[in-house]
Amino acid sequence: MNPDDLAHLIDERCRRSGRFVLRSGRVASEYFDKYQFEADPRLLDEVGAMLAPLIPAGTQVLAGLEMGGIAVVTALGRHSGLPCAFVRKVAKEYGTAQLAEGAPIAGQQVLVVEDVVTSGGQIALSTKDLRERGARVDHALCVIDRQEGGAQALAADGITLHALLRRDDLDAARATGGGTA
Repeated sequence: MNPDDLAHLIDERCRRSGRFVLRSGRVASEYFDKYQFEADPRLLDEVGAMLAPLIPAGTQVLAGLEMGGIAVVTALGRHSGLPCAFVRKVAKEYGTAQLAEGAPIAGQQVLVVEDVVTSGGQIALSTKDLRERGARVDHALCVIDRQEGGAQALAADGITLHALLRRDDLDAARATGGGTA
């Protein structure tokens, strides 16, 4: 599958119209239902394969954010061979009481992995938590950047956002009816 085919397929399967409240509290008329690509093993594997070349040099650990980033980081780890950490929104109060489970993050160059970015708010919060636990975080990687200010907000926190697909890519796929899907 090429990037245009992937953009068309994800747009076709994931874009929803209606009234949606986003994590930021903002109301949107469009929503990218990431669970539609995360729940399809073949499509998720394709996403992981296409994300792998976007991993910045020097990355030691991939950190997937709860909940959607967990599926993405697992697929990405399979294609990159890098160890994964699974990052909760809040550290659990039982068992190991960890914020990040899996690969150790302290002293490691960590790439934060998310499914869809709008404002970048959850990446910023999770990066702060990871940094407080000794992780070095300079980059984040997402499947879809809605291009609604997330990259700029993250840059202000010293995080460079890399995206497999941007809203512009999905809009272009929709406009051309591209791909082979």
